[in-house]
Amino acid sequence: MTVIEVKNLWKKYRLYHEKRPSLKETVLFKGRGRWEDFWVLKNINLKIEKGATVGLIGENGSGKSTFLKLLTKIIYPNEGELNIKGRVSSLLELGAGFHPDFTGRENIYFNSSIFGLTKKEIDRRVDDIISFSELRDFIDNPVRSYSSGMYMRLAFATAINVDPDILLIDEVLAVGDAAFQKKCFNRIKDFKNQKKTIVFVSHDHSIVEKLCNKAAWLHNGELQFFGDTKEAVNLYLDYLSSKQEKRMADEHDSEPEVVVHNGTTVDAGNDKKGPERWGTGEIMITDVKMFGMERREKYFFETGESMEVEIHYRVHRMVDNSVFGVGFFRNDGLQCYGTNTFIDKINIDNLQPEGVIKFQTDSMNLLEGKYYLDVAVHDDQGWAYDYIVRRCTFEVASRITDVGVARIPHKWVINNAEVF
Repeated sequence: MTVIEVKNLWKKYRLYHEKRPSLKETVLFKGRGRWEDFWVLKNINLKIEKGATVGLIGENGSGKSTFLKLLTKIIYPNEGELNIKGRVSSLLELGAGFHPDFTGRENIYFNSSIFGLTKKEIDRRVDDIISFSELRDFIDNPVRSYSSGMYMRLAFATAINVDPDILLIDEVLAVGDAAFQKKCFNRIKDFKNQKKTIVFVSHDHSIVEKLCNKAAWLHNGELQFFGDTKEAVNLYLDYLSSKQEKRMADEHDSEPEVVVHNGTTVDAGNDKKGPERWGTGEIMITDVKMFGMERREKYFFETGESMEVEIHYRVHRMVDNSVFGVGFFRNDGLQCYGTNTFIDKINIDNLQPEGVIKFQTDSMNLLEGKYYLDVAVHDDQGWAYDYIVRRCTFEVASRITDVGVARIPHKWVINNAEVF
């Protein structure tokens, strides 16, 4: 049975380009204000069946919260139809209906009545709400004396215990301490097991994949995809990857100019103390590029993706036993990995006057984060011909939830049976 049906739904806000400082000016200049219509949602069509758990994903400003507010009838669409069957409880802006001068108990009654409960129904639930919130010692104090965490816990406990048919949640799973968060999460899973309908917004894709059997991806107010959760998340992450990749490529293209000063090469305009580049100059690194699959230049990778670092060089004076190396560092300076041709027992003799050295890996297993790359050429004793710090910056995204710096290839063996 369909419990939420959305047909050709449009929602706009009017954005004013100037503020009226007084009532007098508002009256005098009525009709002459500068404004434009901004369409937050555009032609949304979808059906949600009873018992479904649907995740809303998308960037900030894509229309997710506005869509939930329409479902709660806090606001109404400009065009289209919205049909909902059943009692709705929302966890949008927790405690929005609370009054700071009333006690926690009084606010439970006020807020529950907003959700449509009668006084008798609230009387039956009030003890459960107080128990869930873990605020029994403070429940008869004015909520203005509550900490922000206490305030949010009471609001969550109130909204979650009104026994709705449809539960709407907007990024409020990080309530209170870890133990309380787990309790909230388990309560939501109980709703799912009871075949309640749940629609929630989250930027945590692992939670979306864990809880939801469907997902909707919104982008610039338009529904890009509605269906299988994993497919929706992958499409969204592919979009984010391409966007980040373009940004990182643009940053790489705007690298500072390199100049030579007193025999030492430094970055022009560098505001750090000391040179970011040094060496005696027998061999100079003229360019560094990073590539992903299909030899496409990029500076945004996914964990496990292949990577190639291309080091262009020019020989100013021929030397023996030159060594080329790379160093990968996390943005906070932690060295994640470093190697060079000497460590890998590769001899480089008789370099061409100009050429390219490539470092290649089939699986770059750094975990999600921001990184930078040092490159160097030196002799076999470590004396630098040219050493460049932070020559390239890049980012890594991950669709897995490992923690740390790098993903170590592994497997599990359970009762002598391998589980991959």
